[in-house]
Amino acid sequence: MTKRLTCDVVVVGAGMVGAACALYAARAGLRVVLVDRGPVAGGTTGSGEGNILVSDKEPGPELELALLSSRLWTELTTEPGVGANIEFDAKGGVVVASSGEGLAALGEFASGQREAGVDARAVAADELYDLEPNLAPGTAGGVFYPQDAQVMPSLAAAQLVRLARGLGAELRTGWAVTALLRTAGGAVRGVRTDQGEIQAPYVVNAAGTWGGELAALAGVALPVLPRRGFVLVTEPLPRMVRHKVYAADYVADVASGSAALQTSPVVEGTAAGPVLIGASRERVGFDRSFSLPVVRALAAGATRLFPFLADVRAMRAYVGFRPYLPDHLPAIGPDARVPGMIHACGHEGAGIGLATGTGHLIAQVLRGATPDLDLTPFLPDRFAESPPKEAQ
Repeated sequence: MTKRLTCDVVVVGAGMVGAACALYAARAGLRVVLVDRGPVAGGTTGSGEGNILVSDKEPGPELELALLSSRLWTELTTEPGVGANIEFDAKGGVVVASSGEGLAALGEFASGQREAGVDARAVAADELYDLEPNLAPGTAGGVFYPQDAQVMPSLAAAQLVRLARGLGAELRTGWAVTALLRTAGGAVRGVRTDQGEIQAPYVVNAAGTWGGELAALAGVALPVLPRRGFVLVTEPLPRMVRHKVYAADYVADVASGSAALQTSPVVEGTAAGPVLIGASRERVGFDRSFSLPVVRALAAGATRLFPFLADVRAMRAYVGFRPYLPDHLPAIGPDARVPGMIHACGHEGAGIGLATGTGHLIAQVLRGATPDLDLTPFLPDRFAESPPKEAQ
């Protein structure tokens, strides 16, 4: 017998963004069904580092979203039991420059961020070692970002889903969406899955790297592409790295549109003890092949920042795919081309940090309220009606 559910909104994708959309929609009083073909946090979320960052974002729409999200994450962690259950760590970030020229550029970048509301504190070379005693000698200086934080991403997504379910939201994992249900006029009226239909006047596309495929089911183009990244995980250690620490060129790599391999050192300790080492970026489709050259480049970059890591064992490496859009802004908001279709995908490597703000804004759209941020830069129909040229 075919299953049939009815609700106010179907959220497709049970990663961090989808979990946040389900939670804030449920808190707005809507009946929610969260559906995913795999488990909770089974995609990009489960292979991420859990960063909640403002430090790597230049002034503009994404930084505004990051500041909103940071505030909402902090509010969530004050709720009973949430902070400990998601391993929230308000450790702050340290961006370091290896040369005077790099430090000048970093200082200018931070100045613009401060004008936009970011707490960005210049740190002289000798003061860096008060923040990070094990940092390599010879660094020119840096900037300290106390607003940067981290969660354990799989735990955090599961916790947001648990909170949503406590408000009546339903979770359906192992349900693959195969089609969108449409009215004769073309408006969305739900989804068809391999387990049955879910009828609703709104569908939220929180499908991450597969957001383009879900959009295609609605007959519209959304040029989401996977951007592969590796992370190295060391053996458990005492707290040798106190903050998220990265080289200033990481910001340029994040903003780059190149499909070629890029690596820049990013090192951070975790509450559980292992040190996480990134970051690499390349567009190679959904190729999950292990790449020894990439991992070697990550290890080399990390030991340049923290020489003690040369004597530390790497226990494993894992790979994930960031949902990349050409202008580096996520697609958030209603799709004017398909009434009832709302997008919340394409956050690239920032989805964990931006999830709460995204979910909050999507809930405001669903309620018919004026969003707290201007959604114009994020609207999905800003892209031309042509599919991406690269194979996904």
